[in-house]
Amino acid sequence: MNRTPTRPGAPTLLAAGALLGLAALPALAADPVTDAELRALVAQQSEQIRQQAAQLDALNARLSALEGGAPAPAAATASAPGDPVQAQVDAAVADTRQDDMAILQAQVAQLAAGGGTGGGNTSWRRGGPEFRNADRSFTFHPRGRVLADFSSTRGSDYDERNINGTEMRQVRVGAEGSMGPLGYKIDAELADNDVSIKDAYLSWDTRLGALPAEFYVGNKLKDRAIDSATTLTRVPFMERNAVASVGMPDSGYFGLGVQMKLIGQNWHYTLGVTGDDIGNAGSESDSLSYTTRAHWNPIKRSAGFLHLGGWYVYQDHGVDADRINKVPRIASGFNDNVRVSASAIEGVTRENIWGAELGGTWRNFWAFGEYTERDIHSSTDDDVTHTATSAYAGWLITGEKPGFSSRSGVWGTTRVARPVTDGGIGAWELATRYDKYDFTDAARGGEGDAWTLGLNWYLNNWSRLMLNYVHWTTENNVGAYRGPDSGNSLNVRAQVVF
Repeated sequence: MNRTPTRPGAPTLLAAGALLGLAALPALAADPVTDAELRALVAQQSEQIRQQAAQLDALNARLSALEGGAPAPAAATASAPGDPVQAQVDAAVADTRQDDMAILQAQVAQLAAGGGTGGGNTSWRRGGPEFRNADRSFTFHPRGRVLADFSSTRGSDYDERNINGTEMRQVRVGAEGSMGPLGYKIDAELADNDVSIKDAYLSWDTRLGALPAEFYVGNKLKDRAIDSATTLTRVPFMERNAVASVGMPDSGYFGLGVQMKLIGQNWHYTLGVTGDDIGNAGSESDSLSYTTRAHWNPIKRSAGFLHLGGWYVYQDHGVDADRINKVPRIASGFNDNVRVSASAIEGVTRENIWGAELGGTWRNFWAFGEYTERDIHSSTDDDVTHTATSAYAGWLITGEKPGFSSRSGVWGTTRVARPVTDGGIGAWELATRYDKYDFTDAARGGEGDAWTLGLNWYLNNWSRLMLNYVHWTTENNVGAYRGPDSGNSLNVRAQVVF
């Protein structure tokens, strides 16, 4: 006797097909894939289940035709009235479809909510991975930077100043992130076969009344002058300007303590109380610094803004800081011999430093001028004043807006419109600067100036090549290189920051 196939095998085939289709999903945990690949796989599996259901519908129709002796319809969509076996088959098929589709819908919804990476997502917009959960309340961003320099100096009357060389100007690794309103950042610098901690702080974003406010606890750059308050990788020249160098208190650019920033619509104000930086040995009392800075944009438009700023530092010296001998480099970070000597000051007790800022941006142009005075008080010598002036301007040839933050009054990221990594030409910037160093208020203090012409090529938002030509002059009254002298330094840098 011929036996026709029984219908209960149909839902079994559908369930088996669905399980085979879904079996690939758990494997994604072992081999991470992109969001697009994962969504495509889910869509493919859904289509396979739909096709399997259609094939089973056709099989049911053919079986019904064989049993009834009628031609098979194109598709069977309902069971014959009064057929309990067919009703069970239809119910099983429907349940299987609903279960499979519910699973797929839940998986697609989870992928859409979480960004396709297990409930979170990853952004590469800053040159390195930033890991975030679905609502971005938790983030983690590994940080790093490499600055490789070449320098060559010619034209000095002293052969020891006419030197060439390469150096790793900065190599840093670290991390930053957030946990809701709380943030953190830590950077370790590897230089001169030693490791030192630079940024290492906790932050808290909140509001004071209607205004956004930021609080910092730890080791951080002091908000003092434009270049000084900006990380070195963001300033438009290879080295910070004269105002940042001469106006630096004896405790340095960084300070370990607390800082607060208040942000208005077109202004900001900061206040910090810090000791020495994180490298203090701890055998004696720190120097104590009070730092405040503010800026205001009286004109602020989409095409540009006007910047007015000022700052003040009061530092009470610890017993370990009773002597100051300022000798800043003015040619490059590599050449230690091209410096301006301020002459040593003994018995230092405190210092008062102030500075003023004026400038702004307009479309793809920018220009700023700064001035500072540093009054050093001594218990054994006469008080001495150091001064510095910096004026600088730039033009982004390819049309990008200058990377200067009107919100905080510091240099930020230049957003490249056509990155080289996307087949574009990158961003090109031409810049020039004048720096004046004046230590002549001291009995044997020197003076010097430097003209810098710079060309920057931003390959993308996190990497650039820099060329700086510096014509410098010095007139020192102490040290190995006394008297008038001048020369030219050519400096090149390749940097990657993420």
